[in-house]
Amino acid sequence: MGKIAFVFPGQGAQAVGMGKDVYNALPQSRAVFEKGDEVLGFPLSQLVFEGPDSELKQTVNTQPALVTTSVAYLEALSGRGLSPDYVAGHSLGEYSALVAADVLTYEDAVKLVRLRGRFMEEAVPGGQGAMAAVLGAEREALAELCRSISAEGSTVELANVNCPGQIVVSGSQAGVDGVVQRVKEAGGKRAIPLEVSGPFHSSMMKEAAERLAAELKSITFNAPSVPVIVNVTASPVTDPEEIRELLVRQVFSPVLWQDSVEWLIAAGVDTFVEIGSGSVLAGLIRKIDKNVKVININSLESLETAL
Repeated sequence: MGKIAFVFPGQGAQAVGMGKDVYNALPQSRAVFEKGDEVLGFPLSQLVFEGPDSELKQTVNTQPALVTTSVAYLEALSGRGLSPDYVAGHSLGEYSALVAADVLTYEDAVKLVRLRGRFMEEAVPGGQGAMAAVLGAEREALAELCRSISAEGSTVELANVNCPGQIVVSGSQAGVDGVVQRVKEAGGKRAIPLEVSGPFHSSMMKEAAERLAAELKSITFNAPSVPVIVNVTASPVTDPEEIRELLVRQVFSPVLWQDSVEWLIAAGVDTFVEIGSGSVLAGLIRKIDKNVKVININSLESLETAL
C-alpha cells in the first residue's frame, strides 16, 4: 500500500475568506483562529475573513494567516482516519508541517511566523530587492546565469526550485532585472517579475535569519511524530535541534520543493494531501509526477470528499 504525505502551502496562496467555512462549522477549527487572535493580540481572524486584501498580502500578516488556516483544516481532519507518513511545507508552509508533526505547538508557530514576516520585510529597504519566476529554464543553466550576474556586482540566486521548468530567482533589483533581461534575449523561456516585498530565500535575508535565530532559542522543539522533509536539504530530519538550525538557514536558502517531492515519491508516497488555502502545491506536484494522486483540502466540501 502506498504512503501519504501531508503538504502545506506558503506565501502566495492566501485569499480573503480562507478557512471561514470550517471556522463556522467545526468547533476545533474555530478554536485555532480564536487562539491565533489571542496569541497575537489582534483580530487576525477578522483580517483573514474580511480583508482588506491589501492588508492580508503584507508579509507580516500573510504568514500567520496561512499557518492558522492550514492548522484549522488540519484540526478538521484530526481523528477522522486520515494521517500522514510524512509531512512537508513550501517555505512558510514548513511551519504548518512542523505543527502537524508535533514539533511545534500552533501557539509557538503562529508567534514565530508573525516575527519571521516582520524580520523579512525589514531586512531589505523597499525597492532594493526583487524576485522573478523563470519558466522553461534548466536548473543548472539558470544557476550559472545567476552566478555570472552576481560576479558582475549584483546579487541574484535561485530561491524556489518548484518543479521542472519553474524556478524562482531572488536578489537585488538589478540582479533580478539582469536575469529577466537575459532570459528574454535568449528566447524560448519566460521570466515574470513577482509582486513581493523583498528578496526572499536569498543571501540578502541573512539579517532576518539572525533575528529569527535569536527568537528560536526560547522555543521548545519536540521530536517529530512523523518525518519532516525540510526545504533546505529535501530530506527527512528527525532531530529537533537540527530542525531549529534549518529553520534559520531556510530564510536565506533555496526552497528545494521539486527535490522534496521526488524524495517522497522515491520513499513510496503515492498520495499527496495539500492542506490549506489554494491549490498551488497540487499543481506543482502534478508537474513533477503526473502519476501520483493529489488531494486538496481547502474547503469543508473538499474535506468531506477527501475523507
